[in-house]
Amino acid sequence: MAISLTLPTIQNWSCHNCGGCCRQHAIEVTEEERQRILSQGWKANDGTPSGNALFERHGGPPWAKRYQLAHQADGACVFLDERGLCRIHAKFGEAAKPLACRIYPYAFHPAGKKVTVSLRFSCPSVVASLGRSMSQNADEIKQLARAVVPDGFERTPPPALSANERLDWPDLMRVGDAIDATLATTDVPFAIRLQRALFWLNLVEQSRFDKLSGARLTEFLDIIRQAAVEEIRPNADSRQPNAECPTPLGRIQFRMLTAQYARKDTATDLSSGWRGRWKLFRAAARFARGTGNIPPLQSVFREVPFETLEQPFGFPAECEELWTRYFRVKVAGLHFCGPAYYGVPLVEGFRSLALIFPATLWIARWMAASQNRTQLTHEDVSQALTISDHHHGYSPIFGSFGFRRRVHTLAQMGEIAKLIRWYSL
Repeated sequence: MAISLTLPTIQNWSCHNCGGCCRQHAIEVTEEERQRILSQGWKANDGTPSGNALFERHGGPPWAKRYQLAHQADGACVFLDERGLCRIHAKFGEAAKPLACRIYPYAFHPAGKKVTVSLRFSCPSVVASLGRSMSQNADEIKQLARAVVPDGFERTPPPALSANERLDWPDLMRVGDAIDATLATTDVPFAIRLQRALFWLNLVEQSRFDKLSGARLTEFLDIIRQAAVEEIRPNADSRQPNAECPTPLGRIQFRMLTAQYARKDTATDLSSGWRGRWKLFRAAARFARGTGNIPPLQSVFREVPFETLEQPFGFPAECEELWTRYFRVKVAGLHFCGPAYYGVPLVEGFRSLALIFPATLWIARWMAASQNRTQLTHEDVSQALTISDHHHGYSPIFGSFGFRRRVHTLAQMGEIAKLIRWYSL
């Protein structure tokens, strides 16, 4: 099958065998993969259980069995050895691993006659852009695409533009290109660029497109992009434009959203039973109140006062490149709307993507405060991004009515731009 790929050429990646993905992801396997692994003859002296103990049942009714790889007591994959390497890979080669393991951290999304390629920033090597260029990885990526992209992908309809408007693939990609152009410029801080994209996408949401397409659509997008530049400018004395701080209600909604990003939902966490669920409920109540100490949701955090994170922590200059690259990879890869993100329209999906920016900076502040620091480092932000992007497009809660309503509420209140400004100080 011939597949034309659109690669994120600004991104590098090679696996550096950190083992992080083997500790935080539940790997579902097909029945064919399960039988293949069983036939490999794993025994206790290999450091693994034998037989069906290699797998865990999950989800679905008894007559629709679904399996995932089992996990060790610390949450790591049953095949992860003491060196942080995959036993299947070491013994039988990479091709013998489940497809889900081989694909990570790539993500493939139909885009008309092409397939866009994105990456998951839950991988530290992706965050740091370490390794080979995507062009150098092209042959490997094409092989993976053949294994996961279904026949007839070119018939996949484009995501809706907004709740009431749809465009064909060429025009939807024009909107995507306009978002990328807004984010790619380097003459203002990234927080300003992100606010500008939100500003003109709000205008897109209010517009009708029955008579706008092709060159006329491009002209319209150029006009509203310029309007965003005129409307949202940095202060002469600050990197942020004049604006009020987030409202109390906006802060509550934001804390509840950020708590979802800060969770660590490994297989061990998800199987912790009623005690684990009760612990999460109590933590959610404390996030809603926003007073006292923040309950640590995973081991990298410790309890610090909520109010501590509302003070300026600074914005490391080297994070400009990281955020620019992150958003451009997600936008070019359509990793924020349609089938890649719970089927939501482009405008709504971009608002959810934009909220990762303040949520990650809040988490980064929490990490710094956990070490008694009041200034962010690039490492804080990088590690926080691996935590927040772990969930993006993959945790069911983010596609739920409640989460989508929270994003909608923040947008309707005009809070998203305020949160971006507030937490980038």
